[in-house]
Amino acid sequence: MRFSCLCEKEVININDCRYLGHVSDVEFEEKNGHICSIIVPGPGKYLGCFCRDFEFVIPWCNIVRIGPDIILVNLVDGEMKKKI
Repeated sequence: MRFSCLCEKEVININDCRYLGHVSDVEFEEKNGHICSIIVPGPGKYLGCFCRDFEFVIPWCNIVRIGPDIILVNLVDGEMKKKI
């Protein structure tokens, strides 16, 4: 799978069925190239677009399934937000 295909998929949290957004970036280990986590921008404060306070950093182990159009993740509210 290419990174561009991953970015087109919607990310959904299965705990509360909340739409988190689309993948904007990935973190990976430099030594072996394994993906550590995916990064999804948080909601914007002004008109839903500007001034984001945080981003969702989703560990690869919390991804339940990658389907043809969505990515299902299993996250608890406190463990997914990271200050920008």
